[in-house]
Amino acid sequence: MLRYLLVPASWIYGWVVHLRNYLFDAGLFKSEKFDVPIICVGNITVGGTGKTPMAEMIIGYMAKNHRVALLSRGYGRRTKGYLEVRTDSHYRDVGDEPLQIKLKFPDTVVVVCEKRADGIRRIRQEHPDVDLIVLDDGFQHRYVTPKVNVMMIDATRPPQEDHFLPYGSLRDEVEQLHRAHYFVVTKCPENMTPIDRRLLHKNLLTVAYQKIYFTRMESFSPRPLFPDAAPAGPPARGRRVVALSGIGNPGPFHRSLAESYDVIERVALDDHHVYKVRDMKMLAGLAERYPDAVIVTTEKDAVKLANSNRIPAAVRERLYYLPINISFIEDSETDLLNKLEKDVRGD
Repeated sequence: MLRYLLVPASWIYGWVVHLRNYLFDAGLFKSEKFDVPIICVGNITVGGTGKTPMAEMIIGYMAKNHRVALLSRGYGRRTKGYLEVRTDSHYRDVGDEPLQIKLKFPDTVVVVCEKRADGIRRIRQEHPDVDLIVLDDGFQHRYVTPKVNVMMIDATRPPQEDHFLPYGSLRDEVEQLHRAHYFVVTKCPENMTPIDRRLLHKNLLTVAYQKIYFTRMESFSPRPLFPDAAPAGPPARGRRVVALSGIGNPGPFHRSLAESYDVIERVALDDHHVYKVRDMKMLAGLAERYPDAVIVTTEKDAVKLANSNRIPAAVRERLYYLPINISFIEDSETDLLNKLEKDVRGD
């Protein structure tokens, strides 16, 4: 019942978003184009829709033929302005997701800057060899006009059935989806029917050039966060597991673990959670309470926990993370990446 008290705030939020979009659409607020191709990976909801795995997929493919840079706001960082991410950066300075990407692609230029247009200009100035920029979570940042918009949609939370923040999870108008070029529907269920797909086609595709792809989140075997402290190899199938997450939508993470392990407790923290001393005590308490269990966390949380020197030894030897990527249904990954390459080249 208390949640319904958020409805008036949701109306106000929606009105502000609508006014802002109107000012951009009318040309009263200016959007800037650049001489370097920009691929924006975004969504219109809060919570995990798979933007980071998609950005990683694009970087991994495009880096074969391009000098790629990734530009992110660096959500939750304690710094301001333009900052290049290094492999030894602290996540509190650059954000957890940009650091995760830098660790995976150390040769890629990764930059955080809340003013995206300023960030692009600095990248062009300091890295003139960059010929492609991947803009992470920039769909609402309309001061920049990307060449391509890749829109991530959570199949479990269709935007047409959602509401504006704070009552729902929408942070932009559903009507703005006409600016997307490609839709990537993530977290599709195994039993997704052709009717479900046709309904998403009908609701999302409003312009002739738009195309939609259906995907699932694919997880691998848990890997030790501290290999020197943990036994070799992943935990045995069926082992007791404590699930630890600080992400927007932990449901798929929990379900993935439950397919192979006995999940005895779920610790779900806020998205972009900052781990502090009390969290280290909490982890130590879990290790003591469940001496025969391991603790498995997400890849994004692993980046943050790896930076901490306060993790007790009893936790370090039993702390694992679950790598994930996006698995396209019907082998359409190559089709999307080839289309993006043609878009970048201007074919």
